Amino acid sequence: MKTFVTVLIAGLVLVCVVPLTAQERIVRGTVRSNPVQLVGAAVAPSQPIAGAKVRVQGALLAVTTDAAGAFTISVPMQSSDILVITHPDYDTQEVALDGRSTVDIFLISSARYNQYGVRVDRRPVVPETRDGLLVFESTDGLYRLWFDVRLNLDGAVIFDDSLNENGSGAEVRRARLALKAQFRDKWYGELDMDFADSRADLKDAILMYSPNEHFSIKWGNFKEVFSLEQNTSSRYLVFMERPMVTNGLTPSRTLGMQGIYNHNWLMLVGGTHFQDVGGWEEVQNRKDNNADFGADEGYSLTGKVIVMPWVNDPDKGVHLGFAQSYRTPKTDDVIGTMRFSVRGPANVNRHKYIDTDRIKNVDHAVHGNLDMAAYYKGFRAQSEITRASLTSLIDSIPVAHFKGHYVFGSAMLFGGRYQYNPNDGEFTQPRLGRDWGDVEVGLRYQYLDLNSPDAFITGGAGEAWTLGVNFYPNNNVKFMLNFSTVNNDRFANGRGRLNVGTTAAGALSTNPQLITEADGKAGEDYKAIALRIQVSF
Repeated sequence: MKTFVTVLIAGLVLVCVVPLTAQERIVRGTVRSNPVQLVGAAVAPSQPIAGAKVRVQGALLAVTTDAAGAFTISVPMQSSDILVITHPDYDTQEVALDGRSTVDIFLISSARYNQYGVRVDRRPVVPETRDGLLVFESTDGLYRLWFDVRLNLDGAVIFDDSLNENGSGAEVRRARLALKAQFRDKWYGELDMDFADSRADLKDAILMYSPNEHFSIKWGNFKEVFSLEQNTSSRYLVFMERPMVTNGLTPSRTLGMQGIYNHNWLMLVGGTHFQDVGGWEEVQNRKDNNADFGADEGYSLTGKVIVMPWVNDPDKGVHLGFAQSYRTPKTDDVIGTMRFSVRGPANVNRHKYIDTDRIKNVDHAVHGNLDMAAYYKGFRAQSEITRASLTSLIDSIPVAHFKGHYVFGSAMLFGGRYQYNPNDGEFTQPRLGRDWGDVEVGLRYQYLDLNSPDAFITGGAGEAWTLGVNFYPNNNVKFMLNFSTVNNDRFANGRGRLNVGTTAAGALSTNPQLITEADGKAGEDYKAIALRIQVSF
């Protein structure tokens, strides 16, 4: 009986195995390199590849090619009928057999060469869009390149201007094209150009190295870290234009070097800065002053401390920052001078009512800034106080003091939330609350005083209220509507070119000493309605 059972089992195994064996076929082939044409060199002929792994797609076991590049492999009839060939020095290849029993395979070397015939590193990248931005990223995450395009189309109507003609109109406020890249794990580069005003101006030209997650060092032309509102990208501003005090007394883009330390709730920034190399006129002035007079460019030392309580809370946060900057005169204007001037809340109006003109014989200036912000979900409040003191080369001239501030509050009305980036110490794209987008409202008061009578400087002072309403249909499009009222004082005459009141004879006058209007009544007051269409992709 035992013998019978043994024979029966052996028979069953044989019955099962024979059909399985019949369902496989043997495939033979060779693996060779693809002929390569290098720049300035002869064609590298095809060579057999030893040590290549050949397996059926979906299978774990593989065979290895011999010194002649030959291989033999069993291919089950029920398999994918696709061979996968891998080698450390070549691109992975998938070959469809289509029932063939012999096949010759050519692999492409994983080495790549530039136009000079030098071997370069290579990483496959995957393209995709992220919030409308075109991004190319390597599969290992060590390389990322993306385009950043921004257009601001503005229009404004100025009215209730009784003393001067203020031009209404439309403009391309910004036409920005930026190329940004994260490469070789710890390096970042950026090139940002603006093509508004029918000319190309360099904005950001940056190389940054981050040896670890807490420290980075940056070189190039970029914004000095001084003011929260200045460092916030224009695409994320609540109002169309930054406050007068920010535009008038806050450093912006300059060529220099800057170090940043950031750990949890604390951010420390320090840098040495020189000229703004972006604008064509400024660059030409600097070059002419260098060539004609051998003038040094001047420098600035700028530092900032930022404290960020609740930095890890996604619903709320506080920003407290203090910055100071020591600045010598630059050579992008008349040598040894500094000038402070601003336009109003509508950039279409080109009048600069508040303007010190060129202050001569300046030894140095010291700027200080205190910025504060708090947000809770869709509510935000922000304010800055800025001061600047100018010391003259002439001992008999007292130090000139300028000052200004702003405060605003804003809200996302349909569930949207504000987002703050603690790595850069600034606000970013708000999160929209509805599928159709969101609406944001904001109210801002701002004040700037460029009068320093003791130092014989009367650049004028002014204040403005702005009500803003923003509609976000998505993260790439933004419609902005601003209504502003502006009140300038008697000294805000645009370097003596704009009327500030009337004389006893009833004639308009630019001279604040001749007008009859009382304080609070003198100076140009006007209103503005401005619209912006912003698109970024």
